[in-house]
Amino acid sequence: MAKAEKKPQYVSTTLNRKARHEYFILDTMVAGIELKGSEVKSVRLGKASLNESYAIIHRGEVWLENMQIAAYEHNHVEPIDPKRSRKLLLKREEILKLQTRLHQKGLTLVPLKAFFNKKGVLKIELGLAKGKQLHDKRETIKERDTQRQLQKLKNQY
Repeated sequence: MAKAEKKPQYVSTTLNRKARHEYFILDTMVAGIELKGSEVKSVRLGKASLNESYAIIHRGEVWLENMQIAAYEHNHVEPIDPKRSRKLLLKREEILKLQTRLHQKGLTLVPLKAFFNKKGVLKIELGLAKGKQLHDKRETIKERDTQRQLQKLKNQY
């Protein structure tokens, strides 16, 4: 009898590739996101972008700024601004924990990826991040290149 394959826990739809290059990710957490009408359909079609987006805490709520979700072409109900602020859904304790950590010098909230969980609900993975300097970026690139070369050598033998 064939062994049943595990389904992936989530399907990644949108990645913020620049985030790990620009920042040191200190901690991650997953949050829900509040969307309007046809935005979910647009995200499922892959018409979302996390580039240059960030999260802020305003009046005890976490908001995602600059996330681009293109308009769904079959939407005839209401036009939705593609770069509007979207509320992130977190528990109060999580928000308070984030607030205390964000008061440290140089920390920011960066969305790393958007994905659909097992139930089909859109989630955002947030990273508590500290900005990298130019020399840190060079070190990261150098380490990645050496790892690639080691992997090639391993595969040859």
